[in-house]
Order: sequence, then C-alpha cells, then structure tokens
Amino acid sequence: MIRYVASILVLVLVAVIVQQFLPALTALSGSRILPVALVFLCAAVTLPPPGMLLLAFVCGFLTDLENWIGPHGGDPAIYQFPVETLRFGYSIILYGVMGMLMQGIRPLFRRGNWQLSALLAGIAVFLYLTSEFLLINFIRGGFSFGSRTLMKISLSSALTTLFAPLVFWILFALAERFHYTIRLDTQRRRPGES
Repeated sequence: MIRYVASILVLVLVAVIVQQFLPALTALSGSRILPVALVFLCAAVTLPPPGMLLLAFVCGFLTDLENWIGPHGGDPAIYQFPVETLRFGYSIILYGVMGMLMQGIRPLFRRGNWQLSALLAGIAVFLYLTSEFLLINFIRGGFSFGSRTLMKISLSSALTTLFAPLVFWILFALAERFHYTIRLDTQRRRPGES
C-alpha cells in the first residue's frame, strides 16, 4: 500500500504542475479544469480513511500554498477580489470533508462501480467550489451568488468530471503495478459460468 500511496502523491504533484498551465476558459464563463481536486477525489475512494486523510492534507496544503505564494489574497485568476483574511488551511478542511463524502460510496466502488464514483467526484467538486465561494463571501461580510458564479462553478465541475475516467484508468494501472487491491471484484467469471 505504501508504494501505491507514494505513486498517488507523485500523481498529485503532476496534477499541481498541470493545473498551473491550464487556463480559464473564457468562452465557458471563465470555468476551469481542476486536476488536483479530481485526482484527490478519485484517489480518495480507493484508499482507506487514514490514507485519504493524508492525501487531503497534502492536496489542501498544496492548494493553499499555491494561493498563498501568489499575489496577496490569492491568485487573481481564481479570486477576483483579494481576500486578506482568508486563512491558510481552509482547503485542507474542505478536502477532508469532500474525501469523507467519497468514502461513503467506497463499498460500491470496491464492488466495481467506478462510474458512480466519477459522478460523485463531479458533485464533490461542485460542493467544494460552492463551499469555498461561500466561505469567501462570509469572510468579506457580504453575500453575492449570481447566475454567472453558479454557471462558472457548474461548468468547472462538469469539465473536471469529464476527465474522471482517465484518472480512474491511471489509478487502476497504478494499483495493478504496485499490487494494491482497490476492487473486490478482481476474480472474473469464466465463459460459461453463471
């Protein structure tokens, strides 16, 4: 399991690098593909709770670090208005909550139903972005949640979900390479068996 978790951590670092080069899609309300969140959510369903919490800490830490190192108040491509009181560490908590959501369907995933996990990953991205936006509104002391914001969050979630099958394919390949069992249906039926 240690080699599998280490390979996922490498995959997270690759996702962080890829995310730096993915632009916001202005034709789609400025939506973005979020590979770090997607890798985390897909991997969260393959790991037991302690491994998922470790991964939540790493992904949240890297997300906060990325925004903290950028211009004061966060990356202007993500946050249109600087938020000076947004504290380091909020992403770790949000990743942990979304990871626990994914842990809830882990029994279904282990029986081979990865499609439901891919759909739930999209829902979790939506909830993550909505929670982050509401947290920023709360800290600012005002509330504005327009249709443009909802469209941006929805399209970002949908675009991110489109890549879930690719991430699951990579995770299955890594699990096979490092002899880690993530599914219980590994014994296939022979032709003619019922």
